[in-house]
Amino acid sequence: AARRSSLQPRHELREGRKSHRPVRHPRRTQKTHVAYEAANGEEGEDAEPLKVPVWEPQNWQQQLANIRIMRSKKDAPVDQLGAEHCYDASAPPKVRRYQVLLSLMLSSQTKDQVTAGAMQRLRARGLTVESILQTDDDTLGRLIYPVGFWRNKVKYIKQTTAILQQRYEGDIPASVAELVALPGVGPKMAHLAMAVAWGTISGIAVDTHVHRIANRLRWTKKMTKTPEETRKNLEEWLPRVLWSEVNGLLVGFGQQICLPVHPRCQACLNKALCPAAQDL
Repeated sequence: AARRSSLQPRHELREGRKSHRPVRHPRRTQKTHVAYEAANGEEGEDAEPLKVPVWEPQNWQQQLANIRIMRSKKDAPVDQLGAEHCYDASAPPKVRRYQVLLSLMLSSQTKDQVTAGAMQRLRARGLTVESILQTDDDTLGRLIYPVGFWRNKVKYIKQTTAILQQRYEGDIPASVAELVALPGVGPKMAHLAMAVAWGTISGIAVDTHVHRIANRLRWTKKMTKTPEETRKNLEEWLPRVLWSEVNGLLVGFGQQICLPVHPRCQACLNKALCPAAQDL
């Protein structure tokens, strides 16, 4: 009994040692936890304003309002001949969506009037996935000429149309990632296809007009070199509710007033607000 009693304190001591460690450990952990929570909370409070853009262009709302006024007549080529006007509205949904994508593929580095003419000739022969696959390259080339890079576009149209038939049952993909994976389809075309064909605003469609004007107005943090770089810059600060409007608005503005060469600054309501107007 004496041995058992003499062993008992050792057992309790061993148990006590084990119990002491967690007692001290939670205190250290608790302090760390509380400190972490406090730091996290402070960051959270500071993070709230970050939801509001940390940067936005000076006077952009007034510039945009002025552009809306200058575009109020909606009489630029894009307003009558853009992608949303080139498809057959009476065709089945799949065919309409395919025609939207095709018009966007043709529109790259091509004036809207030329794209619309090519689409008219294609539609006159029945513009469907099946009809394009049955059209030989020479005939297709003659139909779309003189769109920019028409030889390459013949190849891309054929390749993309075959993929649509094989993988998408003749329809077009409903995501930007799948659209840009198609031959001859870039980000601008993909975002416009999502908007026009699917009714989904997936991003800002930036072509050469939007790219040029955004840089002239300093709507990017720094001068951008590519339309895709411009798109990313614009999407960082421009309210999403305006994404669907900005492409058509700026494209028409670029076609009529903010021209690539010899822009009509004297006729522009933003003359006093445009940084580039001082240099042009």
